[in-house]
Amino acid sequence: MKDQFLLSDFIDMDILQEIQDKFAQSTGMAAVVVDYKGIPITKYSSFSKFCQLIREDSKCRDGCYQCDARGGLEAARIAKPYIYRCHAGLVDLSVPIIVDGHYRGAIMAGQTKIIEENDIELENIVKQTTSWKANPQIVEAYNEITPQPYEKVEAAAHMMFVIANYIAERGSVNIIQEELNKKNLALMEEMKARTDLEKALKDSELRALQSQVNPHFLFNVLNTIGRLALIEDAQKTQEIVFAFAEMLRYTLKKNMNQLVALEEEILHIERYLKIQSIRFGSRLKYEMHINEDIRKYRIPFMILQPFVENAINHGLEPKLGQGHINITGYAIEDKVIIKIADNGIGIMEERLDDIFNMEKNNNYSNASIASTGIGIRNARKRLIHCFGIAYDIQITSKPGTGTTIIISFPKTIDI
Repeated sequence: MKDQFLLSDFIDMDILQEIQDKFAQSTGMAAVVVDYKGIPITKYSSFSKFCQLIREDSKCRDGCYQCDARGGLEAARIAKPYIYRCHAGLVDLSVPIIVDGHYRGAIMAGQTKIIEENDIELENIVKQTTSWKANPQIVEAYNEITPQPYEKVEAAAHMMFVIANYIAERGSVNIIQEELNKKNLALMEEMKARTDLEKALKDSELRALQSQVNPHFLFNVLNTIGRLALIEDAQKTQEIVFAFAEMLRYTLKKNMNQLVALEEEILHIERYLKIQSIRFGSRLKYEMHINEDIRKYRIPFMILQPFVENAINHGLEPKLGQGHINITGYAIEDKVIIKIADNGIGIMEERLDDIFNMEKNNNYSNASIASTGIGIRNARKRLIHCFGIAYDIQITSKPGTGTTIIISFPKTIDI
């Protein structure tokens, strides 16, 4: 394994961002992922008003940067989560991500208070600053921060340590397996027919999956957080944690080459939308109408989420007012049709052209287009690979009105 691999080589950054966002939503703590240099590689989640204000203060800003740098270094040194007090007195935590014995980055989280302020001794990672207390606006923002039990902060740190490092190690195994598969391909392409080669690669992939760590302990940690939320009567937190646990269980038990029953994908989307509806509150409404007679037909694993996620992140989140998502499923002759419609801000025609031509033009320079199009592009490629060009997706969109995506696949029951 090469030492110069980056964290993004092991982990899908969209999945990492989603895990970070759900962590912040379920714990009430801010979070961001940094690389081994301390540079953020994800967008901030739930960044507190207090920390935003204090980083605007030139007298306090350097203290924030010192805390982040030293927190990450200490977590890397001890190779486990490190909980400490920042220069402004808040509780922060640093969760190292370690792959093959090498420090690859960290999850920086916290910006919270703890209920047991006088009972728990935490290290002040740098000298405390008090100049911000002369600013009434910053003091008010500080007082708005809700204290949390230290046990919850500690459990959250260990939960993210287990999840992030498991996924990173899983990615490392996949990289090694890809390298082995390339060598096997070079040795066997003159000796065996394509069908024999595909079978050998599938067998090799199966052995690699079987050798990976059983993820059962991940769900024990999530269940612990869920029970803690129940004890604290935090019903929405409990719902998010359990829905997230089931989503994680679903994504880890299969691989991207599998076909699954449509009803499994629909259940996964329902859990995803439940989490998002808690996040957006009354701003998001959704409806799902899937005919019973199509639920057993098989569809590529994790094929629907990129489209639903795109509708929320790029269609509804920037929209003012209430957003709607309507998902319908029905059969026409020998095809199954899934229609995903939203009333979001829509997609400009030129951007649609860019999305459909990203691979041809290698158009990744526009970050907004890339973030909107990569998930859709990959889903299109998988559908066409599985069923042929006749099953390419259809997108119709009108700026200011919304977007409709139509996904079709053949009526297939057997794997």
